[in-house]
Amino acid sequence: MSTPEVRPFEDADWPGVWEIISEVITARETFPYDPAMEPAAARAMWVEQPPGLTVVASSGGAVLGTAKMGPNRGGPGAHVATASFMVASAARGRGVGGALSRFAVDWARRNGYAAMQFNAVVETNTVAVDLYRRLGFQIIGTVPRSFEHPAHGRVGLHLMHLEF
Repeated sequence: MSTPEVRPFEDADWPGVWEIISEVITARETFPYDPAMEPAAARAMWVEQPPGLTVVASSGGAVLGTAKMGPNRGGPGAHVATASFMVASAARGRGVGGALSRFAVDWARRNGYAAMQFNAVVETNTVAVDLYRRLGFQIIGTVPRSFEHPAHGRVGLHLMHLEF
C-alpha cells in the first residue's frame, strides 16, 4: 500500500470515522472510552474545533484512520499539544498510524507548540509505544493498573512527551 493521504476531516468522512471509533472502543484494548458511546457523543468528542484539528488518512476513497489534535490544556498549558489516533483494524501495519502521527507532530510544530504530550497510552499497545518512541517521545511516567484490558487485566497508562 502506498502512503495514505492525510487531510482535514470533512462531514462526508463521518461514517468511515465512526466505523473506526466504534471498532476501537468496543475492542477496549487501546482507548479508555465508553464502549457503549453513541455516534453523536463520539462525534462531539472526536471532531475538534479550532485551534484543534481532526484529520483522516485515506487511500482510494476509503478512510483508513483518523486523528485529532490540539492544545493539551487551556490557559497556561496551551503551549503543549496533544493528539489521539485510531486506525481501522484492516489497515493496521500498513503505515497509517505512522502517517497520522508524523502529521500531528508536524502540525504541532508548525502551529508554534513547545511540545506534544500523550496522556494515556496503554502500555500493552506496544506498536503505538514503539512508534511514538521512534518519533522521539519519551515515557515520563506510568499510572499503574489504570486501564482495564480485556485480555491482560489491569495495565498501566503511559504519559509520553516530546519537546520541540
